[in-house]
Amino acid sequence: MNTRGVALACVAAALLLAACGRSEQPKTDAAAEQKAAAERAREGPYGTQLKALDKAKGLQADLNKKAEEGLDRVDKMQ
Repeated sequence: MNTRGVALACVAAALLLAACGRSEQPKTDAAAEQKAAAERAREGPYGTQLKALDKAKGLQADLNKKAEEGLDRVDKMQ
């Protein structure tokens, strides 16, 4: 084997070892970043839409609760 072949083999081995290494973990918490981004959005140009969405989710929860209470009353009547 000549010198050029040995050099190419060493470079290939180094690239293979570098590719198999572990990647670094992100230094930020994904959940915390998502929460912070949502808070920034509420203060930005889409704030009114996000506040309306939050209100609609609250209404949905309230309606579901009332529906369950109604079903419980009907079950007790039978």
